[in-house]
This record gives sequence, C-alpha cells and structure tokens, in this order.
Amino acid sequence: MAYTEIDSAAKGAQATVITDYSVDGQDTDSAGGQKETEYINTEASQYLGYYKTIPELKMAIDAKATWTIGKGINADEITGLTIDELHGFGKDSFNSILENMVRAYHIYGDSFAEIVREGDTVVNLKPLDPSTIKIVADNKGLIKRYEQNVQGKKSKRLKTEDIFHLCRNRTADEIHGVSIIESVEWIILARNEAMTDYKKLLHRNIYPVRIWHLDTDVASKIATFKAKVASSKGEGEDIFIPKGSVETELVAVPSNSSLNPMPWISLLNQYFYQAVGVPQIIIGGSQELTQTAAQIAYLAFEQTISEEQLFVEEQLLSQLQIEVNLEFPASLQQNLLDDGRKDGDQEQQLNQPSNLQPPMNRGAL
Repeated sequence: MAYTEIDSAAKGAQATVITDYSVDGQDTDSAGGQKETEYINTEASQYLGYYKTIPELKMAIDAKATWTIGKGINADEITGLTIDELHGFGKDSFNSILENMVRAYHIYGDSFAEIVREGDTVVNLKPLDPSTIKIVADNKGLIKRYEQNVQGKKSKRLKTEDIFHLCRNRTADEIHGVSIIESVEWIILARNEAMTDYKKLLHRNIYPVRIWHLDTDVASKIATFKAKVASSKGEGEDIFIPKGSVETELVAVPSNSSLNPMPWISLLNQYFYQAVGVPQIIIGGSQELTQTAAQIAYLAFEQTISEEQLFVEEQLLSQLQIEVNLEFPASLQQNLLDDGRKDGDQEQQLNQPSNLQPPMNRGAL
C-alpha cells in the first residue's frame, strides 16, 4: 500500500507561470553628450505596411488628414498667389501637399518636404519619404541638419532651412515625433488574429477535420490517398474507397463548447477607434445609439482637429513665413448651444404660471 500521509502534499509552481502584466520602461530619444546624435525611423516600412494593409487604420489616418485640411485654406491675396504656385511632384496643390504631410506624420511620427526657393521666395514644396530622412542634432539637442539616404548613392546633406519638417507628438527632449501606430499595434494584431482564427473556424464547417485510418504504412500509397482526398474535398465530389481498407473518424467540436469571438472582435474594434481618437461616426459607423452621444463624440473630435489645424498653421508660419487659416469642415458647437437654449426656453415656459394647472377647489361638490 502507498504511503499517503496528508503532510506529504506539495504546492505547484504556478506562480512562476502566471505573472502580472507590466510595461517596460523607456527613455527619450534625446541628443546625448556626443557631438552629433542621429535618428532615422527604423520601423518606417513596418508602419507603412500597417497603413496600407489594415483598412480601419488607413481610414482613421485618412480621416484625420482630410479633416485637418478641412474645406481648404483661407489666406490673403498675396499669400494665395504664392501657395497656388506650389505643385509638389508636379500635380499637387498646396492642399494636397499638406494633407499628404499630415497623413505621413501620423504614420511615421515625422513628415518632411524639401523647400525649393528662388531667392527668398518659396516656389515649391516636395514631400519626401520619411524612411530615408535622418535627423542630426547637436549636443544641445538642436537639429543641425538632415541627411537623405538614397539607395546606391551617397547620402545627401540638407540644411534645416531647406526642409519643412512636421514633428508630431514629440515627447520631452526627443528629436523626432511619435507614430500613432506605435500605441495601437497590439490592438491591430489582436483583432486580426481573432478574425483569422474565426475565418478558419468557419472553413471548418465546410471542410471538417477527419482522422483517416489507413490499412497500409507504405508512404507512396498514403501520399496517393491524401491527394485523392484533397482533390475530392476541393471539388466537392464523393470519394469511393474499397471496403475495409480505410476507416474515417470525424473530429468534431461540440456546439456551444467554444467561445464566440464576435464580441471580442467588436470590443477590439471600438477600443481601436478610441485609441486613435477618431469616432466611428466620422468614417460612417453607427455605433452611437443616440443623437446626443453622437454629437458629443463629434464635438470631442472637433477639438482634436482644431488643435491639429493650429499646429500646422503655426509650423507654416514659423518655417515658411506663410500665414494661413485652415477652415474646419463643419462645427456642431453652435448647434449644441442653440439646442441648449431651446431646451432652457421650453423648460422655462413649462414652469410659467399660465402653463400650470389651476388649484383644485376642495369646497366644490
């Protein structure tokens, strides 16, 4: 008989397997004590891949760029004549150049355009690929120059006054901006993994997994049989097997034994739009159930875009001496104020003595 004293029980090591969630600390990419500090976005190609592959990310970034430029640009006559001559790669307008740069700094953190001058006059702005631009700062943390890396050629040095640089979401003393993709990468991966798994699950309803018991161990015969089964499944045809040579067993998952992934995918979808700061109603979603909720979401987005427009306007003035005003597409602030006044007036009217029921005459029969 086995020795079964209760004091021989021992605890497991699960505490070493299940750990609390934590985030690694980070330091700013600032200029150090050395003479020069260089920065180039090594994740640029990955971020562009996310933008071009993930539809909801592309729509969110495009919406921010489109709404930031808004209805277009208001400027005085002289400034208007100047910006009308800026054609980028030849077919751009000043609006499309700015929209391109806003889109780029959300993807990469930074966007760059080469400033082409004739004397003191800016005659063109040519957007550049941020993945090829290296930022070089001095030991005081000030940008000293830029370098453009061209494949197969020596890097081209560019003066700071020859580059229009939009550096978005810069933190502390960093010498570069921060991509919006960096903080939502996990959400993107989790959502698409769940959708891929669900796609495979749906396919299993059409092509269920089976276990085949073959009355042979000859590799060539097994390979031939596998090919016939695969062809039969793909073409949706029957397969005819000599009796007793093969047995098949369906690998089935009992109904309601697996989690429904749809609520998780929907939650990740909502979380994504909250993280990027673009309400789904902006891009045609209808998750907001009430008019008031939709208006509040729109108003919050309006404040974000107004701040972004201010950022672009200030950079145009400080770097190019071009003073413009970006017009917001459509504001709801006045509508909300008007609705509030109407609600207040209606409440006041209901509380007027003339609108109140007369007191009951208790002495009447």
